[in-house]
Amino acid sequence: MTQLRSIDLNCDVGEAPTPEQRDVEARLMPYVTSVNIACGVHAGDAALMRSTIQLAKQYDLAIGAHPGLPDRESRGRREWPLSQGFVLDLILSQVNELMAIGQAEGIRLSHVKPHGALYNMAARDPELADAVAAGIAQLNRGLILIGLAGSELLTSGTAHGLAVAAEGFADRAYQADGRLVSRAEPHAVIRNESTVLARAHSLVHGRTVVAANGTMLHLHIDTLCLHGDTPDAVRLAQALRAMFAKDGVTVRRLDHAD
Repeated sequence: MTQLRSIDLNCDVGEAPTPEQRDVEARLMPYVTSVNIACGVHAGDAALMRSTIQLAKQYDLAIGAHPGLPDRESRGRREWPLSQGFVLDLILSQVNELMAIGQAEGIRLSHVKPHGALYNMAARDPELADAVAAGIAQLNRGLILIGLAGSELLTSGTAHGLAVAAEGFADRAYQADGRLVSRAEPHAVIRNESTVLARAHSLVHGRTVVAANGTMLHLHIDTLCLHGDTPDAVRLAQALRAMFAKDGVTVRRLDHAD
């Protein structure tokens, strides 16, 4: 087995609609190395973007944009027909807004990770993936594009001259083709802590994970996602960091790769 020497641990933040959930996001910050901040469309607003950037700065985290679909009812997770032009405009407007807030706070964004349905649709649709990558390249070719391991997002990002980071999930079920199981399906989100830890260990040490039908998937990943809305997310983050420390795996921010 090929063990990774280091891994980024990323978390989607700036989405929390309640003080209790915002507190969970804040308590996760010491354990992750990169954050993806909602850009006020599927969730969040300018004030929350600013306060989330300020908090992430305190922990020296890599800060990225998390643009999504304009569908707050489903929190950006419902798929519907999209055009390339619409997706390009979504990327340009949302990433640009977070870039401006970051500049005012004295930070530069390091990466972009599409959210929810936009992420999943672009992962499998080369035209939508091209629109995502084109928008990022138009804004700043120094931004890293995070996409599902083995997906069209990574192919398009590379084609547009962007650095790309392949993402893996220990708390989400995979289909046999490497796509994520829809959250509408039972057992799409894996909640058992020991199972999540075992899957994270397998992804990092063996670059493998078992799909929902039992198929063994071989995935190269650069970053591992920890969902803040997973039950006991803070305890899980602590357990992941302890496991990585024990195994001699360095947890580092996305823009500090080997």
